Amino acid sequence: MTSRQVVVGVDGSPGSVRALDRAAQEAELRGAALDIVYAVPDADVAGPVLVSSSRRARSRHPGLRVTARAVVDGPVRALARHGRNAELTVVGSRGLGRCGGLLLGSVGRRLSGRLRGPLLVVRGDRPPDGGAVLLWSAEESAADAAAFAFAEAERRGVALRVRAAPARPPGGERALAARAEPGGPRTGRGPAARDAAAPGGHPAATARAGSALPAATGGAGLVVVAAGGDRPARRAAAVRALLRLSRCPVAIVPETRARGIRDEAPQMP
Repeated sequence: MTSRQVVVGVDGSPGSVRALDRAAQEAELRGAALDIVYAVPDADVAGPVLVSSSRRARSRHPGLRVTARAVVDGPVRALARHGRNAELTVVGSRGLGRCGGLLLGSVGRRLSGRLRGPLLVVRGDRPPDGGAVLLWSAEESAADAAAFAFAEAERRGVALRVRAAPARPPGGERALAARAEPGGPRTGRGPAARDAAAPGGHPAATARAGSALPAATGGAGLVVVAAGGDRPARRAAAVRALLRLSRCPVAIVPETRARGIRDEAPQMP
C-alpha cells in the first residue's frame, strides 16, 4: 500500500522556500508525508539545498514525515514522475532552476497536464487566515475540481465560493490580461461589473470576470481551477490567466473522470 504524500519541488530560491512551507502545511493537514524533490544536472551539488529544506520542514512541523531526494533530470520530468501518485504536488510560481517562472509558460502547462492529481502553484501574498476556497468554475463536467474544492473547504473549515470562469475574449490570453491589469480597459461599471455571471449566463457577462480576477482572488486562501477534460482549450486559457494574475495560490485539478486516467507512465518529450 502506497503511503499518502505531498510532493514539493525545490531549488533554494525564495519562491521554492515559500512552496516548501506551504507543502509542509498541506502534508500536515492531510496526515501525509512530505517528499522534497530537487531536480539537478548533477546530484553532487544538491546536498545543501536538500539538507536546509528538510531541516526547515521538520523544525516547523515536528513529527512530519519528511524525505528529500535529488533527481538528475529537468524539473518537469522529475516532478511528473515523483508526483504521479501524490495527493498533491506543490511548486512555486518562480524558480526551479533553468525553468525560471516555471508555471507562467508552456513548461508549467505541460507539468499540470502530466500529473494525475492536483498541482498547487504557490503565488500571491500570504493569504489572510481563514480565506475562502474559490472554485473558478461550476460547469457540470468539472466534477473533479468541484470535489477537490469542497474537500479543501471542509478540511480548512472555511467557506466555499463559486465564480464563473471568464470566457476567452478576442485576442486570447493577452486581451484577458490587459483587461485585468491596472489602467487596462474597463469592461463594466460599478460593483455589478466585478461579479461573475452565474453558470450558464450570457457570455458577455461572464467575460467581465476577467477584469476582476486579481480582486476576486485577493481575499481567498486558495483558488481551484479545472484542467483538461472535455474543454481543454477553454480551461487552459483560464489556467494561464490565473497563473499570471491570481493573488493567492492556485490549485489546478485534472478532470480525469472526463478523459480517463491513464495507468502508463507520463509521456515525456
